[in-house]
Amino acid sequence: MPLPPQWIRRVLLAPAVVFLAFTVVTTLPVWLLVAAALSPFVPGRLRPLRLVWIGVVYLVWDAAALLALFGLWIASGFGWRIRAPAFQRVHYLLAGWFLRALFWQARWTLRLSIDVAGTDPDTALPGRPELVLCRHAGPGDSFILIHALVNWFYREPRIVLKDALQWDPAIDVLLNRLPTRFLAPGARRDGTVLDQIAHLATGLDDNDAFVIFPEGGNFTPRRRLRAIDRLRSRGLEGMALRAERMRHVLAPQPGGVLAALDAAPEAGVIFVAHTGLDKMLTVADVWRELPMDKRIVMRFWSVPPEEVPTGRQERIDWLFDWWARIDQWIEANRDGTAALSGDGPPDA
Repeated sequence: MPLPPQWIRRVLLAPAVVFLAFTVVTTLPVWLLVAAALSPFVPGRLRPLRLVWIGVVYLVWDAAALLALFGLWIASGFGWRIRAPAFQRVHYLLAGWFLRALFWQARWTLRLSIDVAGTDPDTALPGRPELVLCRHAGPGDSFILIHALVNWFYREPRIVLKDALQWDPAIDVLLNRLPTRFLAPGARRDGTVLDQIAHLATGLDDNDAFVIFPEGGNFTPRRRLRAIDRLRSRGLEGMALRAERMRHVLAPQPGGVLAALDAAPEAGVIFVAHTGLDKMLTVADVWRELPMDKRIVMRFWSVPPEEVPTGRQERIDWLFDWWARIDQWIEANRDGTAALSGDGPPDA
């Protein structure tokens, strides 16, 4: 379904979410009683009750964020200074507060835990901007990554994301006020898109993190095969063979990464892998796995800027080398027993 114009999303979708949240909260006892009555007949420990609760929490979370964002719009002079540095910083703080609240509820309701292994970005590259390249698999991994960057490492992300995320009104309003590039499904990495990605990665300061998902979408076995076929159709047999050897990731699309590297040569590179959501590929998988009761491990690797290759083909080969390493790490740790180098952040 195509995304409606922005004015429709602001005038219709956002108020509808606030109204729906108010309606659900005022009738919450009814929802909880129905969910509790159904729980004995559904496999899993209080699954309907827990899912209803987390759904209500997310709806209220979305509505509260919209009201806070509306208040900031008024305070900025009805949008006049909304992109001023002070208001940008307030928006990042607001994002951190709301993500912290969301993951506190996820930990309590869904018994979801997040551990961080490997390099701490702030320890590896203190005072330097970062290009963060993350695998994409399972629901909510972009939320988890941004939560980690904002609340654990105190970074201000600039993000390349799918435009479908703008269906969520709070995400739509917040990220359209911050440095973000939304890509339509199947968008080709042509000159226009690459120029916009390069522009987003230009002028990073010491606490910025440019975030991109080089695979271009969530991993599924079917998408993996399509990505390999696409490489072959372009005559890139060597890259297709390398992609065939990777079982748990999609072949990375280098265009956006190369554009970001050219635009921010002073930045370090952080590669991010995660495991724990790998089996949640379809709606049926999500229903079967929820409530999660899961431990998610995020693995960070740091590459200083002086170790990043300079030639185009060398950078493409380097990106594929790293993606193969991520694939091997996932294969070794899919059961969630990845060894941690120390405990995660206190609120993990």
